[in-house]
Amino acid sequence: MSAGDLRDLYQQVIMDHNKKPRNFREMLDANHFAHGNNPLCGDALVVFVKMNDDVIEDVSFQGSGCAISVASASLMTETLKGKTIAEAEEIYQQVHKQMTNEDADPAILGKLEVLGGVREFPARVKCATLSWHTMHTAMENDHDISVTTE
Repeated sequence: MSAGDLRDLYQQVIMDHNKKPRNFREMLDANHFAHGNNPLCGDALVVFVKMNDDVIEDVSFQGSGCAISVASASLMTETLKGKTIAEAEEIYQQVHKQMTNEDADPAILGKLEVLGGVREFPARVKCATLSWHTMHTAMENDHDISVTTE
């Protein structure tokens, strides 16, 4: 896929997930959740996780943010639902590598590879990673906790 094609796909996916975010809802039976805040962009969200043993049975988010932040959270919830903690951790690590220009495994990233387009806008990387850091924190804690990207 050429760089231009990847850029077009990135823009299409971001716009689609921003306009129609998947799993955008409060989850009343969540047993893990965390608040995420990016003061530079004004992104603020809550990630809700329902864990069943070591499996992410359900994951959702609520809040407001820029198109990149909302789209990344939407893609994240679609990808992580049904995954084990270990699988989610590996995906989290690969997304982080992709955003920091390290070699990431496309086989693990799957459709998340499209988020790599945000690297062209370094100031927006924190927008794309906010939900991921918040999810990571939520999985590690069974009480409300806050994450700030600055």
